[in-house]
Amino acid sequence: MERPSGQGRLDARTPPGERPRANDLVSRSCELGDVSFGESLRNVTDARIQWATPDGLEIVGWGTAVECSAVGPDRFDTIRSQATATFEDLEYDGPDVARPRAFGGFSFHDAHEPAGPWNGFGAATFVIPAVILTRTDDGTWLTAVGDGRQSTEQSLESWAEHLSSGPAMRPSGQGPGIRETRRTTTREEWIDGVKTAIDRIESRALEKVVLAQALEVDLEGSADVPSIVERLRRRYPNCYRFLVGHEASGTFFGAPPERLVFKQGDHVRTEALAGSVPRGGSPETDGELADSMIESEKVQHEHGVVVDAIRSQLEPLSKRVTIDDQRVRRLATIQHLWTPIEATLENGAHVLDLVEALHPTPAVGGIPPAIAWETIRSIESFDRGWYASPVGWFDGAGDGEFAVGIRSGVATNGTVTLFAGNGIVGDSDPVDEWDEVLLKYRPILDELREP
Repeated sequence: MERPSGQGRLDARTPPGERPRANDLVSRSCELGDVSFGESLRNVTDARIQWATPDGLEIVGWGTAVECSAVGPDRFDTIRSQATATFEDLEYDGPDVARPRAFGGFSFHDAHEPAGPWNGFGAATFVIPAVILTRTDDGTWLTAVGDGRQSTEQSLESWAEHLSSGPAMRPSGQGPGIRETRRTTTREEWIDGVKTAIDRIESRALEKVVLAQALEVDLEGSADVPSIVERLRRRYPNCYRFLVGHEASGTFFGAPPERLVFKQGDHVRTEALAGSVPRGGSPETDGELADSMIESEKVQHEHGVVVDAIRSQLEPLSKRVTIDDQRVRRLATIQHLWTPIEATLENGAHVLDLVEALHPTPAVGGIPPAIAWETIRSIESFDRGWYASPVGWFDGAGDGEFAVGIRSGVATNGTVTLFAGNGIVGDSDPVDEWDEVLLKYRPILDELREP
């Protein structure tokens, strides 16, 4: 069966007086049986998204009903204003779980310009997809968004028929194979950069900074990113999984372990995830490695800086901030120190207000933020793009959820560029930090290799 069209776009940057009248932009939903989320993204060449959380929410979307974009230091406010006007004009009367949402992300630096593997990824870009599939423990819903009731209902009916006739499951396949890898930062450059950062820390200009590297991976075959994301689900079920692909450009994807923020009403959840050791080959070795991390003054200092920074970033917006007990978060190849944090908002806020306040956390940026950003720019030899940045969604009520875009890569034309970083403090060893970065490439690197 021929795939229905998922295209048709309203640019939210259009002046309000030139936008369609209220209720011209409509959304309709229907419940489906079990369908293959991976199969639904096969051969999609326009905008596509995928979002999945450890607690079971899974969403895929394609086509563009509305696009919002912004640049510069006011990009969070601009995106919020554009999207608010759009959601106010959007007619929707379906179930809350299937409501239209805006998906996308921000670049790490506000002055980012799309280039290289980041072509198509601006300083801030969000889309409300034309077609959205949402799955929770309560069922699967299909949502269509478009101009006019009749055309939107026809689109919904066509897509429901198309998806229902397809397979319920899609084989996850195998990795494309790796032909060659290249670190964009040499060992000597890395050691010099870490030493420069340590000098700034010892001079008390900095307390901590996160330095990152990029790894270019040339593939034997093409990268089927939805299949890679599905295999990441099986190996890292306790992580987020995301995919953001723009038209005629690359696809940013990953399995980050770290939530930036979740907001529902006045309730906020976030976390500090900083400090890491490898997994061991046995429960005993696992425990010994975790104990070494817990007992490390360096790791505890690094983690404490992150906790304190998040608290100070949330307090101006909150009635109450609650810091939970420190724990160990175990993933397939790595263990982290983890502290859950919750807050109750004071006067209500859009989730993008929280995203702006929290980005970048010291776990991916540094302290103090302005000097850490300047240090990162002066030392790193590559463009972070959307790496280590907020990726997620928000809705018309200002609720939403964002992850930190780490354990991630961007796929373009037979190459996947991976990113990983380490927190640098005063007693960091440049050689140890060089070796530890390799561990953080593994989640995606392992899935690119042939089994």
